[in-house]
Amino acid sequence: MTTRPEFGSTEGLEICVSYSGPSVVVAVHGEVNVSTAAQLGEIVTAVIDGGHSSVILDLARCTFLDASGLGVMAIAARRVSYLPLSQTFTVRAPSDLVHRIMVLTGMDQVLLIEQPRSTLRGLVRDQTTGSTGGGVGFDADSVAQALRHMTAIPAERDLVDGALRLVVALARATIEGADGVSVSLNRNGALSTVAASDQTILDMDADQYATGEGPCVDASNEGRWFHVGSLAAETRWPAFIPKARTLGINAILSNPLLVGDRPVGALNIYSNRSEAFHVEDQRLAAVFATEASTVLTSVGARATDEQVAGRLIAALQIREIIAQAQGILMKQEGIPADAAYALLRESSRTSNRSIRDLAEETVSLSLGRGDRATAATEEHGE
Repeated sequence: MTTRPEFGSTEGLEICVSYSGPSVVVAVHGEVNVSTAAQLGEIVTAVIDGGHSSVILDLARCTFLDASGLGVMAIAARRVSYLPLSQTFTVRAPSDLVHRIMVLTGMDQVLLIEQPRSTLRGLVRDQTTGSTGGGVGFDADSVAQALRHMTAIPAERDLVDGALRLVVALARATIEGADGVSVSLNRNGALSTVAASDQTILDMDADQYATGEGPCVDASNEGRWFHVGSLAAETRWPAFIPKARTLGINAILSNPLLVGDRPVGALNIYSNRSEAFHVEDQRLAAVFATEASTVLTSVGARATDEQVAGRLIAALQIREIIAQAQGILMKQEGIPADAAYALLRESSRTSNRSIRDLAEETVSLSLGRGDRATAATEEHGE
């Protein structure tokens, strides 16, 4: 095995790449955030493009990972799924905190996860053999379901911006024609970009704000979507179009972000290719715009920090109850964790009851049997 650092290190982050035959491990030490994610993304992309059959992102020493880091993983998984070679991309040994972030945002459902170290039972399926998320499925329904894990918790501006960065990263990773994505919001009476996939896209948005025209501006102001299949044939926005073409952009898809019926911004998707956005791309873009709007709508409720914390704790408690029920079924039926969860899910479907209710009932019955057994033991003096 050979080991060497790639690209040195950046502030708060060290990355080391280890090679062993056809496999390669990218080990992270420190924080993956908006300042360091680009470096990690470059290394992971280079490793994947190198044709290695197994690419492992080792997060055992990763102390924190934000939406930008999640975006790196989503892009890597999608890249592997589209390559003609038989490759796998695996996330290894995320810490309790990092794995919790992955679960709450639904990323555990689209990534292969190996040896998670969580002490919260139920946040992993099988801590002995590892966990898989079932591969990468990026249809509109699965994307919407995953994003709702994220949008269910209202938050203040910094957390909202983090959630919107995740929307941008996932949209960039899952929409086939996307070469760049951004979110524009009307704040303090002016449009500004709160999340963007790269500097070119930031410049693209800035040109629209400066000229006062473009699909991003119109979608934000008018509350309707704009699809520009080919900028070469576009006659609207004469001040903006030449600037966009200079930056290499040839197609744009902008969907409005709405709070109620009021437009407050836009989700903007850019492509270097003309006619890049097919029907499914447009449908996925609408899903992302809807979920981003949900994030913004939730802010309108102005939930307090205590309410946000309470909802987060409640969500984790539900997972813990389900995990306890899994453990009980594993012991009673002699089955692995995946089979125990499948049994709960099938019972939920046939009885038309929620998995949470069935899990609570399973735990309650088990505790009741335990109490009776204890009482019987004490009665006989054993």
